[in-house]
Amino acid sequence: MKNGIQIAIVGMLILFLVGCKSTKTVASTGKVANLSTKNIIKNHYRNELNFKTIRGKMRVKFDNGKTEESFTLSLRMKKDEAIWLSATLSLVKVYITPTKVSFYNKLDNTYFEGDFTLLSNFLGTELDFQKVQNLLIGNALYDLKKERFESKIQDKTYALTPKRDFELFKRLFTLDAFHFKVKEQRLEQTAEQRLLTIQYPEYQEITGQPFPKNVQIKAEEINKETTIQVEYKKITFNESVRFPFKIPSGYKEIKI
Repeated sequence: MKNGIQIAIVGMLILFLVGCKSTKTVASTGKVANLSTKNIIKNHYRNELNFKTIRGKMRVKFDNGKTEESFTLSLRMKKDEAIWLSATLSLVKVYITPTKVSFYNKLDNTYFEGDFTLLSNFLGTELDFQKVQNLLIGNALYDLKKERFESKIQDKTYALTPKRDFELFKRLFTLDAFHFKVKEQRLEQTAEQRLLTIQYPEYQEITGQPFPKNVQIKAEEINKETTIQVEYKKITFNESVRFPFKIPSGYKEIKI
């Protein structure tokens, strides 16, 4: 990319997407069971990913209609605590905790330290650490246990819609009928003509757990569309990880 800011922002979106060298695709088969909405949601949370740390690499494709780029990121993560990303030759590094987002860019000697506003503006919907994590490991972005939903069987999936949604904000969560992970989630702001779509075309089995094999993120608004595709490489779980990160002196701060 022409500058490291886009790499950093895209990196934040894929912090929790992982794969494995030796995996098999998890596919839905057979007839879809006619379950209650309560049991569908319960099964979704029973299948949450169980891990302590992640280390690996990921291949990312980015396209906003004007710029089209591909790049590789190295990833180190401790669940719910710290996330570290580094582009080739450490030209761009990202470090995120639940309370702060930081990155620096050696290409133009700039850095950023702040909250999730930059990422939220990029996708057009309010995000925090937990929502990003949920989005990227195949969990529902919002806590389904805290609301009442209606469900129906649709194309061998369970489609969930809130009985009472936010004002001017529509949500749809589609769960796979086999392992109950998210196949698609859509967040639509009709008044502002914004639509965020996150799709999980395939899942794979890693250490006996279903995990996204790939992910496609599309952010749409008036006269603008951004897509991000991720492929996962050389991922390992539960190894010891460190998070070296220090903003170089003399860099210029990016203000929002």
